[in-house]
Amino acid sequence: MLLPFLHENTVEAGLDEAGRGCLAGPVFAAAVILDPGFSHPLLNDSKLLGEKARDELRAVIEEKALAWAVAQAAPKEIDEINILWASFLAMHRAVDKLGTQPELLLVDGNRFKPFPGIPHQCIVKGDGKLAPIAAASILAKTHRDAYMKNLAEKHPEYGWERNKGYPTPEHRKAIIQFGDTPHHRKSFKLLPEAIQGSLFDDLDDQLWRPKSS
Repeated sequence: MLLPFLHENTVEAGLDEAGRGCLAGPVFAAAVILDPGFSHPLLNDSKLLGEKARDELRAVIEEKALAWAVAQAAPKEIDEINILWASFLAMHRAVDKLGTQPELLLVDGNRFKPFPGIPHQCIVKGDGKLAPIAAASILAKTHRDAYMKNLAEKHPEYGWERNKGYPTPEHRKAIIQFGDTPHHRKSFKLLPEAIQGSLFDDLDDQLWRPKSS
């Protein structure tokens, strides 16, 4: 069962990110301040919920939270400063956007770049322990999923409406066939050699032909 807060009588903001392991798209982060009395029977770590439950909770959280914000760091920024620091950057941007300044940041995970003027506490697997972090995980996930679904309309060949940019066989086969896009993270290994040899042997030879200029 999720705890409503870590410290009583403290304005706490939960922080979490979504999309660190993706090959394409931004990394998203959310910051959420909940009323200490807030509860919902479905609220949990976003990874343990189905899409329908997450979308339902997104609407509830955005309506009932004392304050919430979602931000992102672009693929180019990820390539420039690496995914870990880009995740922290997105979290900082989310905190900057909050209408209420928290007194403590509750960060999912074991590392964080300190935010100026606000103390923080890292909590491993915090999205399954504390309601504010679980709420942040849901907002980060649902906002990023919606972003990738919209992006898929412009690049339907990659299946982003299904894989959300994660390194699925479908996604990697599309990279082989169509190349990468400005939305791909160039610092990530888009096509590991071992995977090329094992997963794509059955592709038609024409997929391996150089793209015409």
